[in-house]
Amino acid sequence: MSQAQGPNGRIAGNIFLVVAPSGAGKSTLVNALLAKDAAIQLSVSYTTRPPRPGETDGREYHFVPVEDFKARRARGEFLESAEVHGNFYATSRLWIEERMREGRDVLLEIDWQGARQVKAAFAHALGIFILPPSIDALEKRLHKRGQDSPQVIARRLLAAGSEIAHAPEFDYVIINEDFDRALAELTAIVTAARLRYASQAARHHELFAQLGIPL
Repeated sequence: MSQAQGPNGRIAGNIFLVVAPSGAGKSTLVNALLAKDAAIQLSVSYTTRPPRPGETDGREYHFVPVEDFKARRARGEFLESAEVHGNFYATSRLWIEERMREGRDVLLEIDWQGARQVKAAFAHALGIFILPPSIDALEKRLHKRGQDSPQVIARRLLAAGSEIAHAPEFDYVIINEDFDRALAELTAIVTAARLRYASQAARHHELFAQLGIPL
C-alpha cells in the first residue's frame, strides 16, 4: 500500500481537469500554478498536431504521427482520446494510474470530451472550466498570441460557443478577466481539494486511526 493511500484503498492524490475554449488563458494559468506548486504534476498529452513555435516534444505534448497515435490507442494505452479541430489528442492511462497509486496530484489540460471520460474512470476528479470575460476578448487574445492563421482563429471562435455550453458539467468555473484573481481562485480550488475528507484520511490515516476517526 502506498504511504499516501488509506487502508481502504483510498487515493490521496487529486486529479484536476482544466478545460477552456482556445484563447481563454488556460495554459498561462496552469503554467503559473505549476510554477508555484511543485506538488502538482502535469499530465503531458499525446497529439497529432504539429508543434507551435516554442513548443518542445515531451513538455507541452508528446507529438506523434497519426499512425503511431492510432496504434497506441488500439493497445489501450490511452485513458481518453478525442479529435479536436482536426487533430487527435489523448491522455496516457498508464501514467495517470501510476501517479494515483503514488498518491500524487495530477493536472490535465483537456477538452470537455476528455474530461467526461476521465471523470467516468476517476469519480473523484475535479473539473475546472475557464471562461473568457467575453467572446470579443477571446477573439483579441487569439489574434494577439499570433499562433494561428485567420482561418484557424475563425474555426476556434465558432467552436468556442459549443465548448462553453458544457461548462455546467464542471465543478468550478473561473472567469479569466483579471489574471491574478483567476490564479488565486485556481490555487484556492487546489487547496480546498487537498482538504477534502477522503484526501486527508488517505494522507493521514495513522493520525485518523489514533483519533478514532472512521476511515
